Amino acid sequence: MGSLLPKLPLDRWIDALVDVMKDSLEGLFDLISAIIGNSVAGLSTGLTALPPWGFIILVTLIAWKISTRSIALFTFAGLFLIDNLGYWQNTMFTLALVLTSALISIILGVPIGILCGKSDKAQNVVTPILDFMQTMPAFVYLIPAVTFFSLGAVPGVIASVIFAMPPTIRLTNLGIRQVPKDLIEAADSFGSTGGQKLIKVQLPMAKPTIMAGINQSIMLSLSMVVIASMIGAKGLGADVYRAVTQLKIGEGFEAGLAIVILAIMLDRLTQHIGKKKESRGRI
Repeated sequence: MGSLLPKLPLDRWIDALVDVMKDSLEGLFDLISAIIGNSVAGLSTGLTALPPWGFIILVTLIAWKISTRSIALFTFAGLFLIDNLGYWQNTMFTLALVLTSALISIILGVPIGILCGKSDKAQNVVTPILDFMQTMPAFVYLIPAVTFFSLGAVPGVIASVIFAMPPTIRLTNLGIRQVPKDLIEAADSFGSTGGQKLIKVQLPMAKPTIMAGINQSIMLSLSMVVIASMIGAKGLGADVYRAVTQLKIGEGFEAGLAIVILAIMLDRLTQHIGKKKESRGRI
C-alpha cells in the first residue's frame, strides 16, 4: 500500500547538502586529508623502521613492563607468528590505521566527554548524536567518507573515527560524573580553580573509566579494518577482503588470525596502562 502522503525528498536534500559542502569546504577536506594521510604514512614508516625482530623484542619488553608475563609471552609469540606467515608489512599498516583513528578519537572524544560531564545541557545535546552514530550501520559511514575524501586510507580512518569515538565520549562523561562530590567540595574549600579541579581531582579519579572508553574505541577502530578495505584502505583488511572475493579460505584464515592477534594484544595492553600489576601469569 502506498503512503497517504507524498514521499519526502530526503535523498535529494541530502545530495544537495553534500554538493554544497563539497563546493564550499573543499579546502578544509583537502587539509584534513593531507593531515590524516601524512599521519598514517608517518606511523607506518615509523613502525617498520625497526626490523621485525627488533620491533617484536621492543613491544614484548613494553608488554612485560606494563602488564603480565603471560601477556608479554603472548605478544612475542603472536608477533612472531604474524612475521612468519608473511603479514608483517600489512599488520604494521593496519596498526598505523588503528592508532591514527584511536588518536583522533581521543583528541576529539575526551574533551567532548569532559564537557558533557560538566554540563547537563551539553550531555542532552551530544547523547542523541552518539546514539545515532552507534546505531547507524558501519557501511553507511563509507558513503560520505568516500564522497569527501575519495578512496584509500583517509576515508577509512574517517569512517573508523565516527564509528569508534562514542565509547570514549560516553565513558569520559561517566567517569567525570562519578567523581565523589565530597572530593569536589574539598577542592572547592581549598580555593581550587575549575582547571585545577579537573587536572588534579576529576581526571585522576576518572582515569580507569576513561581508559576503558579508549580501549573500546581502539577495538572498534580495529573492527572497521575489513570494512575500510572495501574503499581502498590497505592492510590486513584488504587481505581478508581479497580472500573472501577469491574464495581463498586458507589465506583468509591467516589474515584473520593476524587481526585477532593484534586485537588481543592491543586490548590487553590498553587494559593494563595505568594499572598496577595485579598478578603475574594471567591474560
